[in-house]
Amino acid sequence: MTDTEVRKAIEAERGELADLLGGLDAGQWDEATLCAGWRVREVVAHITMPFRLTTPRFALEMLKARGNFNKMADKTARADASVLTADDLTAAVRDNVTHPWKPPGGGFAGALSHDVIHGLDITVALGLDRVVPADRMRLVLGALSPRSVKYFGVDLDGIELRADDLDFSYGTGSVLAGSAQDLLLVLCGRTLPAGSVRGDAAARFTASE
Repeated sequence: MTDTEVRKAIEAERGELADLLGGLDAGQWDEATLCAGWRVREVVAHITMPFRLTTPRFALEMLKARGNFNKMADKTARADASVLTADDLTAAVRDNVTHPWKPPGGGFAGALSHDVIHGLDITVALGLDRVVPADRMRLVLGALSPRSVKYFGVDLDGIELRADDLDFSYGTGSVLAGSAQDLLLVLCGRTLPAGSVRGDAAARFTASE
C-alpha cells in the first residue's frame, strides 16, 4: 500500500478508537489492560504521547530516564494519566486522527501497528467484541520483522502461530491457533484471556481460568 492508503487506515483506526473510548464509563477507564501495570487511561495516555509531547519535553524526559525509552514512556504515561481526564484523553485521540507521527524506523505502518496493538490491549482486556478490520490487520502483520518480534522478547521456539481468520502464520513447530489479532498480541508478549488461543502451548500465553 502507498503511504496515503496507510494513513487512511490510521485515520480510520484512530477514529474508531475515539468513538469506543467515548462510550466507556468511568469505571472502565480504571480497569486493567493487557499492558502490565497500565489501566485504560495509561494506555490512552501512551497512545497519544507522540501527539502531545513537545520535542523539548520529550528530550527532557529521555534525559531523566537516562536514555531508556521504556522507562520514560512508563513514567510519562502514569504522570499524564493522573492529570488528564477521560474526556481529555479521548479528545487527544479524536483531534489527532490525521497526525503524521511515525515511530523511528517504523514508517506509517509502524504508527498503525502502534494504534492497533494498544487498542487491542484495551478492548481485549475489557472483553469488548471488537474485530480489527482485515485490511488493517494484514498491514500490521505484513510489517512484522524478526527484529520487531525480538523486541518483545517472546519465546516462540518450536511454535508455529497459525491464524484462523487470515492467511497468516509465523514460525515452525507445534501449532498455536487463534484469530490473527490474538496471535499478534502473542507476538507482542501479551498474556491473553483463557481460551483465546488453542494448542499444546496455549497455557504459556493465556491467563489461568
